[in-house]
Amino acid sequence: MRYTLRQLEIFVAVCRLENVSKAADLLCLSQSATSTSLGELEKQFGIKLFDRIGKSLCINDAGKRLLPQAIELIDRAKEIESGLSGFAVSGDMHIGATLTIGNYLTNILVAKFLQDFPKSKIKLQVHNTKTIIKMVVNHSLDIGMIEGGCDHPNLKVQRWIADELVIFSAPDHPLRMQNSISTNDLLKESWVLREKGSGTRETFDRVFKKDQNRIKIKLELEHTEAIKRAVESGVGIGCISRLALKDELKTGALVALDVKNIKLDRYFYFLWSKDKYQTNGVKQFLKMCTDMTTGIKKSDQINLPLIT
Repeated sequence: MRYTLRQLEIFVAVCRLENVSKAADLLCLSQSATSTSLGELEKQFGIKLFDRIGKSLCINDAGKRLLPQAIELIDRAKEIESGLSGFAVSGDMHIGATLTIGNYLTNILVAKFLQDFPKSKIKLQVHNTKTIIKMVVNHSLDIGMIEGGCDHPNLKVQRWIADELVIFSAPDHPLRMQNSISTNDLLKESWVLREKGSGTRETFDRVFKKDQNRIKIKLELEHTEAIKRAVESGVGIGCISRLALKDELKTGALVALDVKNIKLDRYFYFLWSKDKYQTNGVKQFLKMCTDMTTGIKKSDQINLPLIT
């Protein structure tokens, strides 16, 4: 062969990080050695894999065609090495999750997986839905876990579990005293909401589509914990997953409002690239997640394991 696994490993790292210096740091190489290896790979086959704009590298069409094949070859090589070492499940895995899933489910699931398979190495990144989808499309992630649907033609989407958004307030909010709350009542209030691009905001906007111009958004935040604290402080009412509100609803620090004729149901999904090879580690992680939610109707009913 006229190429090495190390050359492909460098190529993949540069693609994922979009930076030679960062790729060199990740692989414990000098920047010059990384650049030289990448240049030699291109020279050996007389092809350019990146467009060079100043000091920036941007993967071109030839590089995009090579990337999933290079990732698969590296993943298979790592599985062979793990098998020879006597480990059925090990290796690197890049997982991305949206904020609700990442902060309230995936962190514990990853810890449980690493407890069961200690030779594995997992990198978990938490972003909003738009960013996770983009990262899976660009092969920066092996698995994405998102709130709400995705119809990207290059991605495989698998439904996981149902989730419910809750409109909530501080315990002393005037709406708390009403037995029945209408849409018009809600339109009079100030709101604290997630940012555009999040799955939570997408569901909210879809449900309130015809009234969007009348919604009074006082504050937009990227994190559910910040939204809970703002609502608790009386800034306005909010709308996030019941999963994220589980503890506060139990203690009474925050309360769900009794809103009529509004359904804020959605699902959590797994997604991965259609041309991405799934390692044994990825398959085992997906199986663990689905096994732990078998027979459970909604996300807030999941009893996560105690990691010791």
